[in-house]
This record gives sequence, C-alpha cells and structure tokens, in this order.
Amino acid sequence: MAERAWKVEDPSARKILKFLQLALQDYHPRDFTIQLWDRTAWPPEKNQFHRFTWKINNPGALRGVILSPNRQVSLAEAYVRGDFDIEGDIEAIFPLADFLISKQWNFKEKVRLASIFADLPASTIPPIVNAEAHLQGHPHSRSRDRQAIRYHYDVSNDFYKLWLDQNMAYSCAYFQNADEDIDSAQLRKFDYICRKLRLKAGERLLDIGCGWGGLMLFAARKYGVRTVGITLSEQQLEFAKARILSMSMSDQCEARLLDYRDLDEPGAYDKLVSVGMVEHVGESNLLDYFRQAFRMLRPGGVFLNVGIGRAGNRPIENEPAFTDVYIFPDGELVSAAAMLASAEHAGFEVRDLENLREHYCLSVKHWLRRLEAHAQEAEAIVGEIKYRMWRLYLAGSAYYFQKGWLDLYQSLLVKNENGRNRLPLTREDWYCGSGFQISG
Repeated sequence: MAERAWKVEDPSARKILKFLQLALQDYHPRDFTIQLWDRTAWPPEKNQFHRFTWKINNPGALRGVILSPNRQVSLAEAYVRGDFDIEGDIEAIFPLADFLISKQWNFKEKVRLASIFADLPASTIPPIVNAEAHLQGHPHSRSRDRQAIRYHYDVSNDFYKLWLDQNMAYSCAYFQNADEDIDSAQLRKFDYICRKLRLKAGERLLDIGCGWGGLMLFAARKYGVRTVGITLSEQQLEFAKARILSMSMSDQCEARLLDYRDLDEPGAYDKLVSVGMVEHVGESNLLDYFRQAFRMLRPGGVFLNVGIGRAGNRPIENEPAFTDVYIFPDGELVSAAAMLASAEHAGFEVRDLENLREHYCLSVKHWLRRLEAHAQEAEAIVGEIKYRMWRLYLAGSAYYFQKGWLDLYQSLLVKNENGRNRLPLTREDWYCGSGFQISG
C-alpha cells in the first residue's frame, strides 16, 4: 500500500508507517491490522484472514523497541505498559515479534531508518513500577530461592483460581484428545503420574514442590498412600493445608513449608514425585537436587521428575528474556540430556523418558483463554500490569511449546537395589491398569 493512500495528517504517524513499510516488506502473510494512536489503520494483506490488531499508542515506543539492545524484553514491556495493545488472538503476534526481534538491517536500510526516526519524539520509556523482581543474595541460595518462588506463586490464590482447574494444578495436563476440558485432563494427569509411580496403598510418597496440594490429595484418596508435600510458597501452603482439613485427610496428607535441601529423612519414602519444580533448581544445583532425592528414597524406590526443558537443538540465550525478568526470576530451563546426566551421576537409573510437549501447549492455551475470560476480575485482584504480564506469558508459552522450542519431560528414575528394581517388564499397567474414571 502506498503511503499517499493513507492520507495521514500526523507527521509522526507518517514516519511510523514509513518505518513499518520498510520493516515488514518481507513479512508474509501479514494477517493483522496495525492501528496507530491517531486511528490510522494499515489493514492485512489482500485475501488474508484478520487475526489481530496491533495498536501502537505511543509515537516513541516503536523507536525505543527497535533501538533497544534487547528487543524481546522491550517489545514485551511496551505491551505490558500499554504503549502497544493487542486486540484479538494474542498468540498470533509471536511470529511477528520473532521477525522484528531478529531483523537485521543493511547499510542502506540503516540510513533510511535514521532519517525516519530522526524527527520522531524521543523514546521516553518509564519503568514498569513494582513489576520487576528484585532478588537479593546469591542465585539459588535458600534465601533467594524463597524470594523467587514467592514472587511468582504468592501473587494471589484468588488470581490463580480464575484460570487454573478446580484442583489448582499449575502444570502440564494430560489430554485424551484436543477437545477435552482442562479439569478432566488434569485429573487424567494425576492418575497417569500415580500409575507411572505404581503407587500402592500404605506407601509413603514425597511431593517435592507440591503447589496447592492437588496431586498429593489425589494420590492419597485414589491410591491409599501417605503423602508429604513441600513448597516454598506461603500462600500455596495455606491453601493446601486448608484443603487437607476440609477433606478430612490429615491422617494421610501433610504439607510443609520446606526447601528440598533441608529434607532430612533418609530412606523414608517409597516413591518421590516432583512436578514443575526442577525449573527453579538451577543447572549448577541439579546434581545436589538429584542426590537429595536419591537419599530420601528407599532402595528400589522410584522418582518421577517432571519439568519443562529447553529443546536440545535450541541454543542458550545470551540475554535475559521477558519471563526471566518479570515472570520466573532465576528460572532455568535445561536440556533433557543435562537433567538425565545429573540424575545418573546422583545414582539413579533412567528407566523412561516421555515428552508431553503437545499436552503443555494445550494446557497453556486453556489457561490463556480462561484468564482472558476473567480479565476484569484478574485486573481487580492483581492490577492491569500483572494481568498483561500473565496474558503475554501464557500466550508466549503456547507459542514456544507449539514451535518445539520447549519440551515437557517426565523422567522415571529408579534407585536400584543391587541391580534389582522391582519393575515389570512392560508399561502395560500405565495405560490400562487402574480402571480410573475421570468422573470419580
């Protein structure tokens, strides 16, 4: 579309449109509308289905993003701050964001870029007040890990209730099909984990990073085990304890505010599980993490470790990402190879590895739609800034899992007893052994 067809009166808007023509000349299909602060709109390419509208509300915002040394964080901050808005399918913005983040300019383009930006308003980008994590101490020390966990998980139990399932499972669900609801898929996940562990009545199960207690309660009720769950989140602990009391399960379930490094019950547990906690451990601490788990298990015991991992062919980023700064401070996603190497060095035998990447993509899509459906309530609880942060984070997570840049690994590890592990020869009981009904 030629510039003259826009009939734009605002000089800054004309400059921005010139820049967008230059920047997006090789971007196809352009299936979105760009709308500027003066209501000027650049529609999608001809015959393209309109997926979203990118609203640019601040004349200096785009200049600030393009000139930023970390465009990924700057793009995200511009949305969180309200300099940009996304109306429609927020997941669909990520191919565009990746294009702008990786865009390289040749000399001729840089000259044109300089002339376009010369007369734009200066980029005055204020900080996002009280949103960024400010952690104190050495990374992955006990004190700093408590700060990091509470920054993310102690936002508000009421906030998480808006978009998680009825059991408050903040981890990958297990779907029978793509149309299954999130409540059923999370119960299916709980049962799948219990079957992988081959839980038996009377056994002791330790849940490292128990969250709001959904899995430990399920395992106790459905499989008759005695469970102990640990967390560093005070709000999760309060919620889990209240649920245990309300369900009269105090004789079978116990929730503790405890760092995994402070567990001191050698050989006290028949089975261990950790779901979505290993991402907070840090690669430098992985060996100690698995050694501690090995120490807690009885000989012949089984540990199911579940966590997000970086795809092995995905390079380590040199710069912090938006999630590092605003969502999961000190979180580290390592490859499956790194996790399993540490587990083996700690003494475990690796018996099974399953990647549930597609299931996590479906999970976060459910969470995103539920959060968007409760946008006003979420903003009332945590404020507009945090709502925008979580909306962007969930949409980005769905995109990363869909692209295959993130994986979800369930690693089954065994503490052998003189070469014996008491496991059956096949996995048949994982898939048809329990007769569990979701409605139950």
